Amino acid sequence: MACGGFVCSRTSLCILNLIYVMVSLLMIGVTAWGKWFGLVSSFRVMAAVIAVGLFLFVVAIMGLCGAMKHHQVLLFFYMLILFMVFIVQFSVSCACLAINKEQQNLLLEIGWNKSESMQTDLEKSLNCCDFLQVNYNDSKCEAACFKEQKCSPCSEIIQAYADDALQFVGGVSLFFSFTEILGVWLAYRYRNQKDHRQNPGAFI
Repeated sequence: MACGGFVCSRTSLCILNLIYVMVSLLMIGVTAWGKWFGLVSSFRVMAAVIAVGLFLFVVAIMGLCGAMKHHQVLLFFYMLILFMVFIVQFSVSCACLAINKEQQNLLLEIGWNKSESMQTDLEKSLNCCDFLQVNYNDSKCEAACFKEQKCSPCSEIIQAYADDALQFVGGVSLFFSFTEILGVWLAYRYRNQKDHRQNPGAFI
């Protein structure tokens, strides 16, 4: 049978969603592992990653069930959700790849000011204090360098990695966005195909 046939479309859709299931479980597992070993102390970051992983898992299971049963309603909602996710993810990936230094610094400062627990994590792991300027007289910094008063502002260290991180995140996100549009196309094609083994004369 040609690869454009019913069985091949179903198999391709199942494989794609199995990959999504593995990615979602990996996201949840790595986040839980990081929390267990104290690598992540920010509850918001942990909750956000787990929520994204659970959402991806639910969508993948919906796609798997729709593919296995050739269920028109499940496949329709799967296509709709995946297309909306594609639009959001494609926009975010383009923004990550196109952001300039000034916008990058502004976003980093906004993110820094939103969470004190994240500030503490970064100060300890990067051995730096405060964001733009170190204040030794009025600071709650817990970095090792603070006792010796030889700390650098965290903005300098973060900005050194931010550009590479944004390029990496943007590239990975752009790659996965194209797998999502592939999933939409496969689901659309599969919905309109016949299973000749069950009912040669009609769509299911």
